[in-house]
Amino acid sequence: MSEAGGGPGCGFPVPQRAPWSLVAATAALCLVSATSVWTAGAAPMSREEKQKLGNQVLEMFDHAYGNYMEHAYPADELMPLTCRGRVRGQEPSRGDVDDALGKFSLTLIDSLDTLVVLNKTKEFEDAVRKVLRDVNLDNDVVVSVFETNIRVLGGLLGGHSLAIMLKEKGEYMQWYNDELLQMAKQLGYKLLPAFNTTSGLPYPRINLKFGIRKPEARTGTETDTCTACAGTLILEFAALSRFTGATIFEEYARKALDFLWEKRQRSSNLVGVTINIHTGDWVRKDSGVGAGIDSYYEYLLKAYVLLGDDSFLERFNTHYDAIMRYISQPPLLLDVHIHKPMLNARTWMDALLAFFPGLQVLKGDIRPAIETHEMLYQVIKKHNFLPEAFTTDFRVHWAQHPLRPEFAESTYFLYKATGDPYYLEVGKTLIENLNKYARVPCGFAAMKDVRTGSHEDRMDSFFLAEMFKYLYLLFADKEDIIFDIEDYIFTTEAHLLPLWLSTTNQSMSKKNTTSEYTELDDSNFDWTCPNTQILFPNDPLYAQSIREPLKNVVDKSCPRGIIRVREESFRSGAKPPLRARDFMATNPEHLEILKKMGVSLIHLKDGRVQLVQHAIQAASSIDAEDGLRFMQEMIELSSQQQKEQQLPPRAVQIVSHPFFGRVVLTAGPAQFGLDLSKHKETRGFVASSKPYNGCSELTNPEAVMGKIALIQRGQCMFAEKARNIQNAGAIGGIVIDDNEGSSSDTAPLFQMAGDGKDTDDIKIPMLFLFSKEGSIILDAIREYEEVEVLLSDKAKDRAAILKGKMIPSYIINSNPEMENEEQPSSENDSQNQSAEQMTSISQEIDLIDQESLEETSLNSHPESLSPADTDNAASVSPSEQNSNPAENHETTSLDGECTDLDNQLQEQSETEEDSSPNVSWGKKVQPIDSILADWNEDIEAFEMMEKDEL
Repeated sequence: MSEAGGGPGCGFPVPQRAPWSLVAATAALCLVSATSVWTAGAAPMSREEKQKLGNQVLEMFDHAYGNYMEHAYPADELMPLTCRGRVRGQEPSRGDVDDALGKFSLTLIDSLDTLVVLNKTKEFEDAVRKVLRDVNLDNDVVVSVFETNIRVLGGLLGGHSLAIMLKEKGEYMQWYNDELLQMAKQLGYKLLPAFNTTSGLPYPRINLKFGIRKPEARTGTETDTCTACAGTLILEFAALSRFTGATIFEEYARKALDFLWEKRQRSSNLVGVTINIHTGDWVRKDSGVGAGIDSYYEYLLKAYVLLGDDSFLERFNTHYDAIMRYISQPPLLLDVHIHKPMLNARTWMDALLAFFPGLQVLKGDIRPAIETHEMLYQVIKKHNFLPEAFTTDFRVHWAQHPLRPEFAESTYFLYKATGDPYYLEVGKTLIENLNKYARVPCGFAAMKDVRTGSHEDRMDSFFLAEMFKYLYLLFADKEDIIFDIEDYIFTTEAHLLPLWLSTTNQSMSKKNTTSEYTELDDSNFDWTCPNTQILFPNDPLYAQSIREPLKNVVDKSCPRGIIRVREESFRSGAKPPLRARDFMATNPEHLEILKKMGVSLIHLKDGRVQLVQHAIQAASSIDAEDGLRFMQEMIELSSQQQKEQQLPPRAVQIVSHPFFGRVVLTAGPAQFGLDLSKHKETRGFVASSKPYNGCSELTNPEAVMGKIALIQRGQCMFAEKARNIQNAGAIGGIVIDDNEGSSSDTAPLFQMAGDGKDTDDIKIPMLFLFSKEGSIILDAIREYEEVEVLLSDKAKDRAAILKGKMIPSYIINSNPEMENEEQPSSENDSQNQSAEQMTSISQEIDLIDQESLEETSLNSHPESLSPADTDNAASVSPSEQNSNPAENHETTSLDGECTDLDNQLQEQSETEEDSSPNVSWGKKVQPIDSILADWNEDIEAFEMMEKDEL
């Protein structure tokens, strides 16, 4: 997001043909003069408290950055749970997520300008030297063009921008001679072959060494890309052209933006999520402001600010009007169909839309920014973090949270625009939640499930590039920063580009003369800075009055009361379209309506009924749209029926020294035994059973008596294992997968089922851990004989766990009511379907050997089991719906029991060789004694901090 600085010039008109440096600077400065307006509302925060919070952000950054440099560098990212670097090809593939990794020390490059913003100039100088010495951009790796642009190219340009600033100041970087800029130019040329398409839209991926289409490139066959992927290039590419004088980069980025604008849906002025890079046809016709589109809108407005080209402002204003007309349903932002924008495309929102209030601040539209931000904050207060997706009634839809910074970004810009200390308190909450729930000994771990508090072994580079930058700036005064941040604009990755680029090496025309603009009237667009008297009425409680009605919006039981009801235009006398909840397969009238909508009903041999939609067979385009909506409703209805009978994942929390509850492992539940969601958690020390498989009477009952028994998976039923350890006196059991290397990061969790007999005799809780998570406990036992764990439905408050132990205040000083918080219902991933997609809701229950093993994914990445496995497991939740744009129909079955997983098998990772002669890319695997030694040092440091505070 762009900096919204403070200045005296707001409210006066900017001449339509004023010098573009003035326009750019004014656009970046025009909002924060409103800061002085806010003299009441939330209680003001003292300078001392702001400094304390700023220092806490600095310490948090040191913890994350220091552990990356110690345990991961030169790898791309840190794996904070196992204290090692993530190297492409040496870890199980995570699919598209890994496309950001290119063996180019991603986290270091992404953090460069953060170091300067946080006044760590010596560390910045050292980091630049490391980049120049170690980073190789000529690796045989297939990477995302989008991610490489915003993270690596943007990081190099941001680092160069601040390096030349420091050099001009005369104290640091005196040796610097544009080396980062030369690396950026080298990378820019490596990305250019991706634009070799008839449309000018880039391929989504490119091989850094071999480019596109060559056999050794292993890419170049893709046909689709997301709108944001093609439309989020102009800032970095134009800056590269302006810095170097090489105009080709800006020309290519402009051509891509021009093509997207040309392909917008003319009646709604909206764009879809996915587009064919060769034909320009929309593949996914849903439109919103979240994933897949978000930064396209952001870069249109910021391109106007940075480059001074009014055509970008015209485009943005046209899109923004459509967004506020169709997508904005205050405080919600819901996706719609581009051809029928009065029809919602889905009933959930994704976390990436949290950037939008910040963009609205730059636009000057404050009221809806306050409303949406407050709604998001209420969701965070309910779940501690913003889930990857949540429904319109604020239940968890996708439970992950990879430490995304977009909400912190919007919080910063709203504070800059309003000066309301309420947003400082919001930032304080973010800091507390990060330290309390995400902090681990080797950094900060992403949340695998916000409902349970379980962690994922990842710390993405954007966490250091954006989160700490926005949080520090939120609490910093102008004198706390060594340069004037209002002279820069933020990219979507929060990298800093100087506004003076607007007058440097200008080779592109200021006005796009395509015929598209002849229909646009300048009277539709604002050519003045927002007037603060309009944005902020004299009432100093203005923002508070907007937030107040939304305080309890998340807890309302009937969300439809806050959703604007959409009215569709029906032909005179026509009945409303058939709704999935009203459909009856035996009703002839309903069957006739289905036929009109292009939906066929098929009776399967097993007695189930299946629906298939062929959009081209519908009576009209309106009927086809109604059919699409009906199919989507049927999918959601079928999925919801399953979810009502499903159990969410559980948590195994290590509470003994030196973990103290900071390590939470995701565990699969059981259909039998003590239900942890209805009874108090089980706490106890762990002990391995003998025999380890637990398939016969235990020979070491004295060792497991009163403890939680560890058992290996395999060779008998789960229920049989539970009975054997219960008879030996165990108070609980943890089954550890016997498939070495398995992990909840890459394999689906499942619910352990009974053995077909009455299991009421099993009274103890039973949980399942994959091999990687189980190894953390086993390694701890080898180092410490006594390891205590907590089995629960979700991670518990550390204050209750630690009970008076010497620990830093940030571990226990927030949300003490967490244990009593209402457990949200289990939700799982699903994908929006288009008229060209096929979805099948059916399930195949595989029988493994003779023991009727049933396994269904808790998430969207199923994995096959070993044929020798005879444990049994039962379905917990439906999987994410498959999407196949090549098929022009949708399918759904009406039994509502299971979801077909056949087409969701995870891609196998490709081992890629590094061509860098200078850097060792081998895994930095630490022995457990080294890891625990680090933890001991961490605990000692915490105790010292506590003494200092006392």
